[in-house]
Amino acid sequence: MATMTEELTETAEQERFDALIADEQRIEPRDWMPEKYRRTLIRQISQHAHSEIIGMQPEANWITRAPSLKRKSILIAKVQDEAGHGLYLYSAAQTLGITREEMTDALIQGRARYSSIFNYHTPTWADMGAIGWLVDGAAICNQVPLCRASYGPYGRAMVRICKEESFHQRQGFEILYELSHGTPEQKQMAQDAVDRWYWPSLMMFGPSDDASPNSAQSMAWKIKRFSNDELRQRFVGMCVPQFEALGLGCPDPDLRYDEESGQWIMGEIDWAEFEEVLAGRGPANAERLRHRRDAHDDGAWVREAAAAYAQKMQDRRRFAA
Repeated sequence: MATMTEELTETAEQERFDALIADEQRIEPRDWMPEKYRRTLIRQISQHAHSEIIGMQPEANWITRAPSLKRKSILIAKVQDEAGHGLYLYSAAQTLGITREEMTDALIQGRARYSSIFNYHTPTWADMGAIGWLVDGAAICNQVPLCRASYGPYGRAMVRICKEESFHQRQGFEILYELSHGTPEQKQMAQDAVDRWYWPSLMMFGPSDDASPNSAQSMAWKIKRFSNDELRQRFVGMCVPQFEALGLGCPDPDLRYDEESGQWIMGEIDWAEFEEVLAGRGPANAERLRHRRDAHDDGAWVREAAAAYAQKMQDRRRFAA
């Protein structure tokens, strides 16, 4: 049972925390923070990290089949970037007192979530363009505000990640542009890929605001700066002129421009599909987790060798002292 002194100390720490948030200051790892704030950050940052690592799979599948050496080298660089993003984010989460092993175990055992977008298949090369343009475009829209997240390590990690994501988005747009301005068959391939990825990309922003249990609190703590629906609306507005530049049709037949608000109003998202994928019943959920578990098992010898080497170096330093 907490003593009166402990309660007064915690109250003072809470007031200092609230003042830092109100003043747009950063919370750092050694600062006092509410336990719920810490847990929220662990959940969000680890899910983000898992998404980067799982997101390597649908694109790595196309490295050996890319249509040219140039495309192959660009795709390799992109997949490598995503591995780096995962490492930045796992490191940021570790500053909150959770270990890399705990986060990895939660993922491979199916207890942790990652972005639902990566549970769809990529049947054609055009899917690499659609992922780059739509998926990475949605990621940029969602993640740029996170550069101002109230937790220092998370915000700083996002600065570099967003710079690299902008390269990924341009790469995807270029793929689609070349296909849409190629043969009729290539243009149809591009259109089919966009049709597959448009709605799942809108789902990336999460459930609607009235069905999002964590969004309001994350905004109050200034981890997030905009609600799910605000970000989704912004993304749709960004996509409209890009559809025109590509010469492709938007898969939303109900999309319309509202003169009064100055915004593009989208049709209804299939939230039943979103819930199915989120619950682990999407087209590629089982496949993605199986591959991640296999990779983790196959890499056991590397982890063991690294740990043995680290112990050997530690022993040498101790004996030399």
